[in-house]
Amino acid sequence: MAEFTMELNDDQKQVRDWIHGFAADVIRPAAAEWDEREETPWPVIQEAAKVGIYSLDFYAQQFFDPTGLGIPMAMEELFWGDAGIALSIVGTGLAAIGVVANGTEEQIGTWIPQMYGTPDDVKVAAFCSSEPDAGSDVGAMRTRAVYDQAKDEWVLNGTKTWATNGGIANVHIVVAVVDPELGTKGHASFIVPPNTPGLSQGQKFKKHGIRASHTAEVVLEDCRIPGSCLLGGKEKLDERLARAHERAKAGGGERVKNAAMATFEASRPAVGAMAVGTARAAYEVALDYAKTRTQFGRPIIDNQGVAFQIADMRTSIDAARLLVWRASWMAVAGKPFTSAEGSMSKLFASETAKKVTAQAVQILGGNGFTREYPVERMHRDSAIYTIFEGTSEIQRLVIARTLSGMPIR
Repeated sequence: MAEFTMELNDDQKQVRDWIHGFAADVIRPAAAEWDEREETPWPVIQEAAKVGIYSLDFYAQQFFDPTGLGIPMAMEELFWGDAGIALSIVGTGLAAIGVVANGTEEQIGTWIPQMYGTPDDVKVAAFCSSEPDAGSDVGAMRTRAVYDQAKDEWVLNGTKTWATNGGIANVHIVVAVVDPELGTKGHASFIVPPNTPGLSQGQKFKKHGIRASHTAEVVLEDCRIPGSCLLGGKEKLDERLARAHERAKAGGGERVKNAAMATFEASRPAVGAMAVGTARAAYEVALDYAKTRTQFGRPIIDNQGVAFQIADMRTSIDAARLLVWRASWMAVAGKPFTSAEGSMSKLFASETAKKVTAQAVQILGGNGFTREYPVERMHRDSAIYTIFEGTSEIQRLVIARTLSGMPIR
C-alpha cells in the first residue's frame, strides 16, 4: 500500500506532461468547432487512440497506479483541454468500470477490448442506468430483464436516457430490474453486444454544455442477449437475490450495493478530477486576462475586487484537488469511505467548477460573455458536474446519511 503523498513521482509527471501536451495541441484547437457542431469528435478520439490515450492499456496503467493518482491526474489534464471532447474520450470508461466492478475475468477479457476497438477502427461504449422516471431515484427503474431458461437468454425491455454514447456505442452496459420485489437490490447489469436486435437509439439531446459528447436515449424492445452477458454470472446473481430475500423476510436491513451504485461510487473521485480540470482551465484564462487587461491605467488584477476573486478561485481549486486525491488514494489503499469521502470530493469539486467558471466570465466582463473566449464554453460545460453521476443534492444526502449511520439506498 502506497503512502499518501501530494507529490507526483517522475513517472507520473512524465505521463501528466504527455497528456497535457495532447490536450493543448490536439483537444483545445478543436474544442470550439466540435462544441458548435454538437457531434462526436471521432477524428480527435482516433488521434487519442493512435498515441495510446484512448486505449484499455492506458486506463489500466492509470487505474492500477499504486498511489491512486493516475486516473485523477489524467482526467484533470484531459478536461483542462475541453470537457466535451474529453468526455467523448473517457465516456467509454464508465462502461468499462461497470464491467470491471461487476464482471467475471472472462467478461472483462472479452468485452472491454470491444469497447475501444483499434486505432484504425475506434469504438465507444455506453453505460445505461438513468431512465425518464428514474434518475436520482434508481428505485423507480422500470427496465426489466427476464430470463428465458429454455434458450439461456435474457430479454430486456425498457428505455434508458442520458446515456453517454447511447445508441452509437459498440457495447452497451444496461442496468435492469430482475426482481421487482427487492427494489434497488433486485437490479443487475447486462452486456448488450454489438448489433443486437431490439436495441436502438431514441432521442439525441441538444445540450447546454459538453456538446461534443453524444447523449441520447437507448430503447430496448424484446432485446435478447446470451445468458453469459449477465455481469458476474447467474449463479452469483441467484445467491445475492436469495440472501436479499432471506434478510427481507427476517426484517433485516440489506446493505448489499446494487451494480449501478457500485459503478458510480468507483467513478465519483474521477468526476471530481474532471471538474478540477475545467475549473483550472477557466482560472488560468482569467488570471492571464487580469494581468494583461488594463483599465484606468493599470492591470485589473491591481483592483482588490478582482484580486480577491483570483485568490479564492485558486484556493478552491487546490482544495478540490486535495479532496479528489485523498478519495482516490483511499480507494486504492482499500480504506472505506466512512465519511463518504468519494461523494465529498465530487460535491466540492463540482461546485467549485461552477463557481470558478462563473467568476472567470465575470472577470473577463463582456469578453467573457462571448464565444471569442473559451470561458463562456467552460461555464456551460461546468453545469454538468453538479448533475451527472449523482447531483450535488444526492451527494449531500449520501454524506449526511453516512455520517449519521443511516442506510444509503
